[in-house]
Amino acid sequence: MTNTVYVLNGPNLNLLGLREPDIYGSQTLDDIAGMLEDRASGLDLTIDMRQTNHEGMLVDWLHEAQAKGARAVLLNAAAYTHTSIALLDAIKAITTPVVEVHLSDPKTRESFRHTSFIGMAATKTVEGHGADSYRIALEAVASGEV
Repeated sequence: MTNTVYVLNGPNLNLLGLREPDIYGSQTLDDIAGMLEDRASGLDLTIDMRQTNHEGMLVDWLHEAQAKGARAVLLNAAAYTHTSIALLDAIKAITTPVVEVHLSDPKTRESFRHTSFIGMAATKTVEGHGADSYRIALEAVASGEV
C-alpha cells in the first residue's frame, strides 16, 4: 500500500466557485486541491486529485486506485451519488477504502438527493462541511479511522 490518497470528483465540480456558491461555497476545486496538498504533507500522505464529468472515468479511476495500492479514495461523485449503480459496484469490487465526500448535506436538500448509492458501499461519509469535508475525510484516513 502506498501513502497516496486518490481524490476523485464527479460532474460539474469543475465549476466550483461559480456554481451555486450559496450551496457549494466560493472555493474552486483548485483551492480545495491546494488545501488538501498542504494538509496531506503534514500527514505523510500524497494527494492525487482528479475531476471528470464522465461516470465511466470515475469507475476506471477506482479500479486504478486499487491496482496501484492507494491508501484510500475520497470520492465526491456529485450527482452520480444518487444515480450510479456502476459506481456502487466499482466500490464493492475493490478493497481500497472509499470515503464519500459532499460539500453540502444531501439529506437537507431535494428528496431525490436523499439516496446515496455511494454511501451503500463507502467506508465512511463526510458531508455538510463545505470544503472542510475533504480535509475531515483526509484526516480520517491519516488517523486510521478509515
